[in-house]
Amino acid sequence: MTRVAVVTGGGSGVGLAICRHLAGAGLPVAILDLNGTAAGKTAEGLRAAGATAIAAEVDVADRGSVEAAFDRVRAELGPVQVLVTSAAVSGFTPFEEISLDQWDRYVAVNLTGTFHCVQAAIGDMVAAGWGRVVTISSAAGQTGAVRQGHYSATKGGVIALTKAVALEYAAKGITANTIPPFAVDTPLLRDQQSARNLPKTEIIARMIPAGRVGTPDDIGATCAFLCSEAAGYITGQVIAANGGAVL
Repeated sequence: MTRVAVVTGGGSGVGLAICRHLAGAGLPVAILDLNGTAAGKTAEGLRAAGATAIAAEVDVADRGSVEAAFDRVRAELGPVQVLVTSAAVSGFTPFEEISLDQWDRYVAVNLTGTFHCVQAAIGDMVAAGWGRVVTISSAAGQTGAVRQGHYSATKGGVIALTKAVALEYAAKGITANTIPPFAVDTPLLRDQQSARNLPKTEIIARMIPAGRVGTPDDIGATCAFLCSEAAGYITGQVIAANGGAVL
């Protein structure tokens, strides 16, 4: 049976790599991203490689936007049985300077956006008696991070939400796990390095036991495994593909 996958934030970086790995495993993939152009390019690339893929411009913080996108996925590809929530906002702000608007946006996208998408997909999984949910959290949600109080709090919430979903739906054939990246070589990482919010790559690499920063494919491969039949007995887990940076 072909399992339809939805990936949020699939237009670039880690989300893009996840889309490629899932498509490579034979899954039809729906790419949801706030940047509709980037989502479209991801879908075009997957189709050029022989995969089935569609794209939609979606703000995961907007419940109506999410529900409309999932309705379209069902109409064009079928029920959703694999969900990966990679869409997020990230940045650095001293704790005392975090505005209420900024806090609310981080919660709306990172935490409530994850909630919207899991709720939109879970009914299809229950009906099928099979499902895979993988949330992309962050090492910041495990340990906290300086000048990332808003980001750390929401990603910690994603970890807790994932565990709650795992417990509630394990007996229904549905798994829910989270991957918390530490440092991954993406355009977002390089932008933050340019803004001097993060040190140079060689300095970050020395903080990681494996001796290098992660790649999007490191996360994509881990995610594809968690979405596979082989991972059916793994649920509620924090699977840290981080080179040993956080144990």
